[in-house]
Amino acid sequence: MSVRKLKPITPAQRFRVVNGFDAITTDKPEKSLLVPKKRSGGRNNQGKMTMRYIGGGHKKRYRIIDFKRDRKDLPAEVKTIEYDPNRTAFIALVQYADGEKRYIIAQNGLKVGQSVISGDKVAPEIGNTMPLTSIPLGTIISCVELRPGQGAVMARSAGAFAQLMARDGKYATIKLPSGETRIVMANCLATIGAISNSDHQLLVSGKAGRTRWLGRRSRTRPVVMNPVDHPMGGGEGKSSGGHPRSRNGIPAKGYRTRSKTKASNKYIIERRKK
Repeated sequence: MSVRKLKPITPAQRFRVVNGFDAITTDKPEKSLLVPKKRSGGRNNQGKMTMRYIGGGHKKRYRIIDFKRDRKDLPAEVKTIEYDPNRTAFIALVQYADGEKRYIIAQNGLKVGQSVISGDKVAPEIGNTMPLTSIPLGTIISCVELRPGQGAVMARSAGAFAQLMARDGKYATIKLPSGETRIVMANCLATIGAISNSDHQLLVSGKAGRTRWLGRRSRTRPVVMNPVDHPMGGGEGKSSGGHPRSRNGIPAKGYRTRSKTKASNKYIIERRKK
């Protein structure tokens, strides 16, 4: 994977850094795995705006991703590596021996023609999915389940990975991309390898319009609002502000909002880094 810096032939391209897309093998998605994606524009069922700074954006279709990998002990061949407009990671189209096609999140190093498999006693190779009980300690993993059978919910975005640290009885200890160390059930599934498109963090938009294409509208800074609109608004000139806080008055930048009585607190060994 690589990135390209464009020649500054326009002001917008002067700082633009784009993805090389050298890992992508096709630009035509599998029709049977596409569904329409409706946009709300931040409005509810009454047409009232309930979320600000949402609207516009390019039309998309959703790719149905297999997060559960529940076809056990049946090898599938990787047919294509594709771009997905709904996520930062690349996706892979795999075809099982009986002809069924599914999309999975592509791991770094996954190649067309490679075989991937899900099961309890499969080899710990890139793209294979297996329970944490079968994965060697210290292995880099991604697409981790939080509860058995739920489907992958952790370490799914571009370049993300977790690490299996230890096992003790029916629990396994994993270190997550945020830096948090927590325990999950050892029979939860995880996929071997880090997520593809690790260069995503190096991309530079170049102009405000590209953000609009993603469906995000420009955001008004709270410090320039009036006191009636935001706790940080008001004041003469630039002497306004106060402590950073949300529109509802909840402090930001370091204030911990996690509930002290949350049931899953007992599973967290070490909190994420600030």
